[in-house]
Amino acid sequence: MGILAAILIVLTALLHVGFLVLEMFLWTKPQGRAVFRMTAERAETTWVLAANQGLYNGFLAAGLLWSLIQPEPAFALQLKVFFLVCVIVAAIYGAWSVKPRILLVQGGPAMLALLFVLLAS
Repeated sequence: MGILAAILIVLTALLHVGFLVLEMFLWTKPQGRAVFRMTAERAETTWVLAANQGLYNGFLAAGLLWSLIQPEPAFALQLKVFFLVCVIVAAIYGAWSVKPRILLVQGGPAMLALLFVLLAS
């Protein structure tokens, strides 16, 4: 269970690194505009907000990766649960405020990871 939980945490972290890249560096580029279905004008007027959002996604990824290298088991568990719950809450809010699919794409791996983290503890 622990190895599967770690794999799912890495997957969740990598997704958030991908979100960081999309939101901070590709937002106004053709790739970013295609992913978020935006015009060049809209992307240009919202890039600062997107970059800020991307930075937060980077913090989530960093926290998840930190949880995997933390040598103290009890603290590592707390970090895993905290950062996975943060991702899940963000996914719930994104699903409610932007698009329901966000719950599956962003929240799905985090929910599975949290389940396996709890089963392994």
